[in-house]
Amino acid sequence: MQQVQKFLEESLGSVFTAAQVEIRQRGAVIYRAAIGSLDSEGKLTEGSPKVQHNTVFDFASLTKLFTTSALLRLIDSGRLSLTTPICEVLPDFTGMRPIESYDNPLVPGEKIQVVPPTAEKVNAAKVTFRDLLTHSSGLPAWINLRLASDLESRQAMILGCPFAYPTGATVVYSDVGFMLIGMALEKLMNAPLQAAIKRLVMRPLELDILFGPIIDSNVPPTEFCQWRRRRIQGEVHDENAATLNGIAGHAGLFGTARDVAILGQTYLADGGGFISPRLAHEATRRQVGDRGLGWMMRSPEGSSSGARFSPESYGHTGFVGNSVWVDPNRKLVVALLTNNVFYGRDRTSILKFRPQFHDLVIQALEG
Repeated sequence: MQQVQKFLEESLGSVFTAAQVEIRQRGAVIYRAAIGSLDSEGKLTEGSPKVQHNTVFDFASLTKLFTTSALLRLIDSGRLSLTTPICEVLPDFTGMRPIESYDNPLVPGEKIQVVPPTAEKVNAAKVTFRDLLTHSSGLPAWINLRLASDLESRQAMILGCPFAYPTGATVVYSDVGFMLIGMALEKLMNAPLQAAIKRLVMRPLELDILFGPIIDSNVPPTEFCQWRRRRIQGEVHDENAATLNGIAGHAGLFGTARDVAILGQTYLADGGGFISPRLAHEATRRQVGDRGLGWMMRSPEGSSSGARFSPESYGHTGFVGNSVWVDPNRKLVVALLTNNVFYGRDRTSILKFRPQFHDLVIQALEG
């Protein structure tokens, strides 16, 4: 893994200021790395606080995999099914909804139009948990919860969200769908989301995951947030999750590469006694487009897993610069955490880095 280590070190100061990696094959940890600095200004000098193996990173959208796993456990228990309509758990998610364009989270003032303007409406009462998990519900990718003034009104925005296209018409990766799953978990467990995740996922898998804010300094900084007007460190980077007190189904968890690798290993091991083999297989097979249940299936071109992972591979990414990829043919799990957004929201460097990184991993394993 010398070339992998070298590539990580060469990327310090340009792609990220902090990174953590854990690679497992056939259930054994074969490589771990913790490099970079925790300095809030990104200093990589000798005296800067160093990233350790127990340093916790903002998971960003990797949170969705833990939310998915919590829901699948409740499905295994018989509390609901994949085809259960959302409204059976969240009664306010019902009614005929308009199809509308939505705000582009990366380009202020720009609207995203998924389908041509139409008077067609969508019956929210027919949307199921499977639709949310496969990102085929018809909900928009994003809504701006900062437009609401308090937690109750933000939750009402989520529950009353208009649609961007008819349910099942296409796949659009939606944070809104996973916000709803987080709210459903709270209702089903009669507990706050952080308590539900702790009981359903953290304790059974013996993970160190937690929702922020993180009080101690053992967490890398992320972006200088224009909205919060400060460098973010120990708080969730995602603004919508921040408006929900840092606790949401789509983003908000912090943890280590070990935590992410354990989750990947669990699915690789047919659920590992944590989730039934039936649901573990359902989650990691192609359901709609490039989506499983919560997981993303590898695309033949342009995958963040690079060019050499097998076609059956599955994974997920996080906006701050994270990823996890599982190759069932090689019995391989690769968890990568970084703070790429320290340098802002331009995706060029991380989109180039991740495929090269994964190609180097396979090269190191197989030559």
